[in-house]
Amino acid sequence: MKNKIAILFYTKSSRALKNGLLPIYLRITIDGVRIEISTSKYVENSKWSVAAGKIKGNSEEARTINSYLDILRNKVYETEKSMINNNQEIFASSFKNKFMGVEEKKRMLIPIFQDHNKRMEALIDKEYASSTSKRYETTLKHIEDFIKHTYSLKDIPIKDINLAFINDFDFYLRSVRNCNNNSTIKYVRNFGKIIKTCYANEWIERNPFLNFKGKVKEVERGFLSKEEINTIYLKEFSTIRLNQVKDAFIFCCFTANSSDIDHPIPI
Repeated sequence: MKNKIAILFYTKSSRALKNGLLPIYLRITIDGVRIEISTSKYVENSKWSVAAGKIKGNSEEARTINSYLDILRNKVYETEKSMINNNQEIFASSFKNKFMGVEEKKRMLIPIFQDHNKRMEALIDKEYASSTSKRYETTLKHIEDFIKHTYSLKDIPIKDINLAFINDFDFYLRSVRNCNNNSTIKYVRNFGKIIKTCYANEWIERNPFLNFKGKVKEVERGFLSKEEINTIYLKEFSTIRLNQVKDAFIFCCFTANSSDIDHPIPI
């Protein structure tokens, strides 16, 4: 899809110098998102043409500054052409960095996922259960194997992750790893949390999971045995919150259909 790019040169009265000169700014609008860049040039308000976006007249000052503005205009088009030729997605932030000559830090998926898992591990029994942490470790291993299997790479930039990547990962889990539907969806959702974090941190411009469709199927589950309930009942967590969750669960176990339960545990 071709990005819609608009260019505007304008003066900003709120940044006027003490001598009354107004700074000239370049505004680049990409798909409705604005980028504002100072040209480091100044002009008297009476000499500026709002309609033309340049200095009026044919004076030496007008020719010099207007020529400089034309150079900046051409640089915008050259930047767009360069990004298109290099198959780079054009977003406001990435375009500005390219235009200004700022080298973007390439954020890779695996270190971000590893950092998430380390933080989760540090909060086991405080905010997360050990089983939850293990599921994310398993998801990371699946992601690493998938990238190696599909792309022959050890890692991938997060900006290269799109809906096709997600769908391919989903297919890999079902076919190569032979995961059932619900396990596949849970692994993909775990991966989705990592991508959502990247989006929240503004490391990526769009969340590729917005159009992903995956649904967990209802599964008939058996009842817990008395021994399993007793194990849960006796389990003590290090945080009040998890103990409250456990107590609520045990309460539900004993009150859901109390006539059918021979209580082995005093409550």
